Amino acid sequence: MTHNYAGLASGNMASQNNAGRVSKPKAAALQGVAKMEAVAALGVTQCFFPPQERPALWALREHGFTGTDADVLAQAHANKPHLLAQCCSSSFMWSANAATVAPAQDTRDQRTHVVVANLKSMTHRAIEPPCTRAMLNAVFTDRDRFEIHHALAANADMGDEGAANHTRLFDAANANQPATHFFVYGIDAANPWLQPKIHPARQTLQASRRVAEVLQLDPAHCVFAQQNPDAIDQGVFHNDVVAVGNASTLLYHQDAWLDHDRVIDSLAQRVGDSFCSITVNRDELTIPEAVTTYLFNSQLVTTPDGFTTLVCPSEVEHHARASAVARRIQQDSRNSISRILYMDVRESMRNGGGPACLRLRVPLAPNSGNATRHATNPATGQATSANLAGIHAGCVFNKTRAAQLRAWIERWYPEELTPEDLADPQLLIRNRDALDALTQQLGLASIYPFQGVSPLKS
Repeated sequence: MTHNYAGLASGNMASQNNAGRVSKPKAAALQGVAKMEAVAALGVTQCFFPPQERPALWALREHGFTGTDADVLAQAHANKPHLLAQCCSSSFMWSANAATVAPAQDTRDQRTHVVVANLKSMTHRAIEPPCTRAMLNAVFTDRDRFEIHHALAANADMGDEGAANHTRLFDAANANQPATHFFVYGIDAANPWLQPKIHPARQTLQASRRVAEVLQLDPAHCVFAQQNPDAIDQGVFHNDVVAVGNASTLLYHQDAWLDHDRVIDSLAQRVGDSFCSITVNRDELTIPEAVTTYLFNSQLVTTPDGFTTLVCPSEVEHHARASAVARRIQQDSRNSISRILYMDVRESMRNGGGPACLRLRVPLAPNSGNATRHATNPATGQATSANLAGIHAGCVFNKTRAAQLRAWIERWYPEELTPEDLADPQLLIRNRDALDALTQQLGLASIYPFQGVSPLKS
């Protein structure tokens, strides 16, 4: 509800280039619902999180502002407007950064493990983890099946950005072949001389390895690769800006990682014979063009008919070179991607997030790979009632829920928002009323600080 363009994210070119513009929160939310509807229509079950509370008054009070809520907003606006913008950010909409997930079939105790991301590299994102964990616990309710872990301690060498830097791959033709977990990092804290020169590297190797441990993954089934520092300096702040994978398919840019050949060989050896790596060369699409269009920040989903669909932002369709690459991929019979679906998520794109940012995969059925926060039967691609039984029913997306969400958005979301609007106490009151109404509608327990939930350190 406070979706705005404050230009908070260093290294995120869209965020920086659109700083100060008037945003459209209602359009942003409706575009998100439309994307969920389109992916659900492909046969991929969707679940969703409610928004986090913004402005984050508790964070402003931690910075020393006192008095009534209106006083705190006024003081922050007058003295630290950048901090106010940080505490109003709706960056939680990019749920790919919420956590990293390992399904039960991959873990030692055969439970699904979820590690909340600490997002320590950006102040406006570092305030998200406590509410993220509360929401994960509220949505994935069966403690015998799900373990929701706290975020890693935000130490200097433990920067974790969640699933935006993690991909689960497996041999779709061999159910007995263990899945491979592909972790991408920006910097090795033990070897800091190999890092970007302009923009920060957000994910550390140390954090990626620790996340893999907490997820109870077999190290033999994990591959770690370093982002190309030059790519980070050109706006590739997460791996999902230059690579996307699903099942045995990996689509990536030639300049995504250091030691490219070793990375692909390691993945091919572990994933198995059905591994399909699709390279986009720098001569057909440059890194800046990839960043502008977000071709790689697309969703890859396997539909019940067995086809793999690439869900792209509409910016790809309207860019001559990016659309040519998409057509080349689709028409090449050697590739597993056979369909392309274009979606308008422009409000998210203007802040640096495409379709892949707006999802978190939670595979629940053995080797389904079909999970965008969902559980499926691998034979049909449809969610099974047994798997969904451990998920809060109010957060499972369907036609009825889509209509309810649209009506709620139309009632509560502002059409437009300027930086000056963030200090309006009426915006805070309206947002809280809206979240209260939504949690009641979804049958969720209290999850917000204003509802009496303490914002404990995650």
